[in-house]
Amino acid sequence: MGPDSDPNLPGCPSGHDTTASGLSWVLYNLAKHPKYQERCRQEVQELLKDRGTEEIEWMSLLSLSWLGLWPGTASPWLLLLLVGASWILARILAWTYTFYNMCNRLRCFPQPPMRNWFLGHLGTITPTEQGLKDVTKLVATYPQGFKNWLGPIIPFISLCHPDTIKPVVSASAAITPKGMIFYSFLKPWLGEGLLLSTGDKWNHHRRMLTPAFHFNILKSYVKIFNKSVNVMHAKWQRLASDGNTRLDMFEHISLMTLESLLKCVFSLDSNCQEYVKLLPIFLPSSCRKPNEYIAAVLELSALIVKRQEQLLLHLDFLYHLTADGRRFRKVCRLVHDFTDAAIQDRRRNLSEQGVDDFLKAKTKSKTLDFIDVLLLSKDEEGKALSDEDIRAEADTFMFAGHDTTASGLSWILYNLAKHPEYQERCRKEVQELLKDRGTEEIEWDDLSQLPFLTMCIKESLRLHPPVIGVSRCCTQDIELPDGWVIPKGINCLISIFGIHHNPSVWPNPEVYDPFRFDLENSQKRSPLAFIPFSAGPRNCIGQTFAMTEMKVAVALTLLRFRILPDHTEPQRKPELILRAEGGLWLQLEPLSANPQ
Repeated sequence: MGPDSDPNLPGCPSGHDTTASGLSWVLYNLAKHPKYQERCRQEVQELLKDRGTEEIEWMSLLSLSWLGLWPGTASPWLLLLLVGASWILARILAWTYTFYNMCNRLRCFPQPPMRNWFLGHLGTITPTEQGLKDVTKLVATYPQGFKNWLGPIIPFISLCHPDTIKPVVSASAAITPKGMIFYSFLKPWLGEGLLLSTGDKWNHHRRMLTPAFHFNILKSYVKIFNKSVNVMHAKWQRLASDGNTRLDMFEHISLMTLESLLKCVFSLDSNCQEYVKLLPIFLPSSCRKPNEYIAAVLELSALIVKRQEQLLLHLDFLYHLTADGRRFRKVCRLVHDFTDAAIQDRRRNLSEQGVDDFLKAKTKSKTLDFIDVLLLSKDEEGKALSDEDIRAEADTFMFAGHDTTASGLSWILYNLAKHPEYQERCRKEVQELLKDRGTEEIEWDDLSQLPFLTMCIKESLRLHPPVIGVSRCCTQDIELPDGWVIPKGINCLISIFGIHHNPSVWPNPEVYDPFRFDLENSQKRSPLAFIPFSAGPRNCIGQTFAMTEMKVAVALTLLRFRILPDHTEPQRKPELILRAEGGLWLQLEPLSANPQ
């Protein structure tokens, strides 16, 4: 009988009426079928024949299979089916309620027209020049942000204004970790490095890695940047003397940044700018392993981009069945083996020399690299990073450092080629800085003495940010201005490209104007209006490293070459970083003798 029923009240049939109805019809049916009635009678008599009472006990019901008085007489498969169906139904109802509630809460966000109800907005923005123009139109129409649907049931919030991103980027890393929807392909390669880790592990690693990007460490890298740029320029001089003045900036600069990183991370002179296109058998023995590693890094990046463009291969089990999937795993092993060997070799030297002698030798040679800093780092409890953690961070630095900087540098040179008046002003600034020296080397203290060149770099990073957006997953409700709320569990995109091209933030956003970054104009803007390295707790830890390398490279390039636009206009192509379809081609005109 139900807890709320009262047998003394009419209309409460919870116990007596329902049972009475059932019993009445049971007896009626047995009366209509005497042979079944007789069989049931015999079953009961057989059960009670040796007792002195006619009382039926609970356990006796187990024997009355023909009478069917025990629920357990039903088929176990039927019961399993009923339980399973009930569970599925309960899950569907719970999900439906949650989804309906979420849709109601997301009504505050404006929504561009969808392709259809099933695809949602999939395919409306393509990774092409036209796709970026479409983003620019959307940002002009919805300057705060808008809602997208990835298929029929996955909402995604795009934020494109400094005011709307502020609550997201200022929240702790635990509240807004990276949304893995765009990063999961990198996991087998980069592991639990700073780019992909979350929670306590991310906090722990961020604290441990901070010393690796201290000014005292970065100062020693400036000489490395000078040397790598000199090698690139020497190659350009040779090509120009042979009449090859039209070059793909991405190809050349990417090798230069890779060479710099190998030196900064592993203290390795790879000579990859000279040898990377040669087969291993034609390389000097000292260069074979590094160049296999470099080729592997380049191939991994290409494989990830290729997978990103094929929707079905986003499923791991399908991708692993393909030739690309098998190749990806093989190349990952090669990269990991190289990094592991470098770590083990350095750890062995550290063990043999002892920490004090190891540090003295490194200080004397000024070669304390990224691996050294990580091996020597300890947390508050005196614990060091494991070899696996160090490998993940080294691989992350190699991935995040070379392509992004190469993209930034390539587009900087493109914008200066398109605006010769700004290029000439930057060149004069560098010439004035170095005029009384007997060398063309940029030093650490010089970097703060190039204000206009810095403005030109920043304006190019605004117009052509290497990374066009970063995703975040909200682990709790995030309240935005104007009463908007991003519900818990929703992924959002901080559209760096959208913010940088937002006409309500940047007047005439498609115009290249370095004076946007003079002191007066900069003070009028929100600091979140310009975020090429993201913002908040999860901003790019290597942004000073990147800016330093870009300043050195641009200053020396303008000192030695005049950069001219090509006859073909580049078509932007957003992949993992912002590239140009078919390469970014520019013309070079040498201005000075071979670099030192």
